[in-house]
Amino acid sequence: MTVPDPGGYGTICYVRGKSPKMKIVFMGTPAAAAVSLERLIAEGHQIVAVYTQPDRPSGRGNKIVFSPVKDLTVKNDVPLFQPSKIRNDEAVREFAQLDADIAVVVAYGRILPEGFLNAFPNGAVNLHFSLLPKYRGAAPVNWAIVNGEKVTGVTTIRMDAGLDTGDILMARETGIGEDENAPELMQRLAELGAEVLVETLANFDKIKPVFQDESAATYAPIMKREDGLIGWTRTAREISDRVRGFQPFPGSYTFIHGKRVVIWAAKPAGSDKCSSHPGGNLHLNEGDLLVGAGEGTVLAVSELQFEGKRRMSATEALNGGLIVLGGKFGQ
Repeated sequence: MTVPDPGGYGTICYVRGKSPKMKIVFMGTPAAAAVSLERLIAEGHQIVAVYTQPDRPSGRGNKIVFSPVKDLTVKNDVPLFQPSKIRNDEAVREFAQLDADIAVVVAYGRILPEGFLNAFPNGAVNLHFSLLPKYRGAAPVNWAIVNGEKVTGVTTIRMDAGLDTGDILMARETGIGEDENAPELMQRLAELGAEVLVETLANFDKIKPVFQDESAATYAPIMKREDGLIGWTRTAREISDRVRGFQPFPGSYTFIHGKRVVIWAAKPAGSDKCSSHPGGNLHLNEGDLLVGAGEGTVLAVSELQFEGKRRMSATEALNGGLIVLGGKFGQ
């Protein structure tokens, strides 16, 4: 079977059939990675060990919370490693002694040293949640939405020492829904990525790796809290893309009466123009708060969260006196 690569990388050939089983060291941390691990176990691969990030305190009370990958690993009684450091000789020796066929990396959260990449006969394969070489880095799903992309996808690569720069093995694209936020898209890509990862391993010896086009490379850096601050001179479409993309962190936020307000759901209010200043509250229309944005566009805000309050609809915020029509969002 021949599959045209959607990212324009060439043609990847693979053959469906009985899949060879591999001895795998899996490396990953978040829920999206757990989807791949669960699928690899279901396919009958031998997971000889799992690496995930050390346990960290989270939420109120700073309670220690296991990563989704750790939870799944413990339930399946697989040897677990959570090293705080991996860039030393001892860590490399420990890794190599696991005697696997291949390392599979899905959102582990660290760049691997070359000793890890070369420890096993088939090296290391990474599942990345974008169509490489676009959106290399830590937050490809978020930045794809923020930048208004209509299409994204998943890519498997043979890892090298660079940041998501390895040769492409397989790629598959999917559209981004007009109202889809980052957690929703991430869940879909996790499922799609697990499928592509399984196909990659099943046809590993038949796939012809393809170099990435460096001239087309873009980056998706770690998000910072200040990225979420809404600039009301942006167009309504740009703001709504940021609202969808900056979830769950850092959130798209603004201020009113000196208090922080996170906007959780918003969309452009049609093609009508307005004369309100950017950030100015116009009126409530069919449950949405209409707010002026850049270039005369209007943003329809349907869900928001005021500092110290729960998430609520625009109507609830108005009825509760948290919003005064004719007011203004901003610093």
